[in-house]
Amino acid sequence: MADVSPQPSRSRDLDKLLLRPGNLVGPRFEPGPEMRDDLQTYARVLVVGAGGLGCELLKDLALTGFRNLEVIDMDRIEVTNLNRQFLFRLEDVGKPKAEVAAKRVMERISGVNIVPHFCRIEDKDISFYNDFNIIALGLDSIEARSYINSVACSFLEYDSDDNPREETIKPMVDGGTEGFKGHARVILPGITPCFECTIWLFPPQVKFPLCTLAETPRTAAHCIEYAHLIKWNEVHGATAFDPDNPEHMKWVYDEALKRAELFGIPGVTYSLTQGVVKNIIPAIASTNAIISAACALETLKIATECSKTLSNYLTYNGTQGVHTKVTEFERDKECLVCGPGVLIEVEPSVTLQKVISQLLTSEPLR
Repeated sequence: MADVSPQPSRSRDLDKLLLRPGNLVGPRFEPGPEMRDDLQTYARVLVVGAGGLGCELLKDLALTGFRNLEVIDMDRIEVTNLNRQFLFRLEDVGKPKAEVAAKRVMERISGVNIVPHFCRIEDKDISFYNDFNIIALGLDSIEARSYINSVACSFLEYDSDDNPREETIKPMVDGGTEGFKGHARVILPGITPCFECTIWLFPPQVKFPLCTLAETPRTAAHCIEYAHLIKWNEVHGATAFDPDNPEHMKWVYDEALKRAELFGIPGVTYSLTQGVVKNIIPAIASTNAIISAACALETLKIATECSKTLSNYLTYNGTQGVHTKVTEFERDKECLVCGPGVLIEVEPSVTLQKVISQLLTSEPLR
């Protein structure tokens, strides 16, 4: 006889979290199918970045029950992306990452709607970001993280007692990977540390002395940075180098290869050239998957209050075995980005010079 046993529901595991009470749930959590339906109907999540981590995030969030997703990314697919960005195929090379990633997830997971945005994050109006309940970051750039952080914190408002107004808090879930290492963090502006509060967590980028690049290169990276920082300006003058322009990157690679041959230095490849110029650390697919899973779970917890959120920074190290650690960082109460600041009330007739004078001397305006 044919097996006619019912197939398990796709939301079976999600139901275990949303249909049952628990000891770690939030004050507004009410178990039941309505919670699951509301998650699918009303929760709107923006995924920033459609690279190695962004592809995993889109897939995980869609499988977790989120149905209204949007993704923004300015890059096009390259051959070097294919070993870890699993949503892309060889025939996709040259196409926008955001558009292909959205299309592939919707093909595999029914019911989910993903709107792609092929543009820079700065190209969107601030109001665009305010339309989302949660922003999930899958970025590899400190500058991009800082920008999104400043946007999310710009919505934050404080009451007269310097307490954040709950309805103005824009939650963010940030993930990052470097080889076999990664992190996941929850940022609730005004409550937990924002990105700027803990900017010191990111080490400064490695810089090479120009004299070494120009006179005594010893490594392939020295040859690449010579072509990037010195030779480009000598040849192209006022034309700014664009790391996202394939022609510019190919020129740097060719020049670096010539210099490496001149000094007998092996190891210059196009992939390494991209990594050195863009300060890219080789990505590992398994690390992306682990960090994405942590980020997706935290996004679900924020949206439903089915459990307490991460408090507030998770580190993962898979170099030797598997090691995870949670650290609770403290918010900088005087942070210029997420702090309450100082309320200054002035008359419309007050000049800018008087406002500056008050800021410098703390004297009242007259």
